[in-house]
Amino acid sequence: MTGGPRTNTDSLRADSARVRARMLRAARDRVAAGDLDLPMNAVAKAAGVGVGTVYRHFPSRQALLESLAAERFALLVQAAEQALACPDVAAGLARLLRAALEHQRDDPALAVVLATPDTANPQTTELVQALAEAVDRLLERAREAGAIRPEITADDVRALFCGLQRTVQVGGDTELYIDILLRGIRT
Repeated sequence: MTGGPRTNTDSLRADSARVRARMLRAARDRVAAGDLDLPMNAVAKAAGVGVGTVYRHFPSRQALLESLAAERFALLVQAAEQALACPDVAAGLARLLRAALEHQRDDPALAVVLATPDTANPQTTELVQALAEAVDRLLERAREAGAIRPEITADDVRALFCGLQRTVQVGGDTELYIDILLRGIRT
């Protein structure tokens, strides 16, 4: 016989994962309703937990937004890598802009995360770095092909992702704005 009470750490971890999923669902519902402020008290109430529980999982609103956006951010990184593999660098860049726009439209939390210079989660830091590396390589190919102005950087492209999303949100004509943006960065 053992000296202490038995605990099932696996069930505690599973319970914690279920609580985290409820909080993310509650936060996602608020974002879908247009509330990107994500008050932690409101998320806690909707998830049926105390606000302290929310803060244990997500130390800040930014950490919560980044957790919501993580999946779409990873898909954006994949899109950048696919654009890099495209034989026609200009077509690859256009494809990446469309993908960035689509992912931000489908997940408004991603738009906020892309527009924020600092990260709260290590996973987001890794995604930011992976995106920057893929975009840097894509831009280097585009420079070599004479397809873009030499001073355009990965940070510029990230800012353009955000601006394009907002422009399309206000104006609506995706292809027109992508074309304008691509013409603006060409040599």
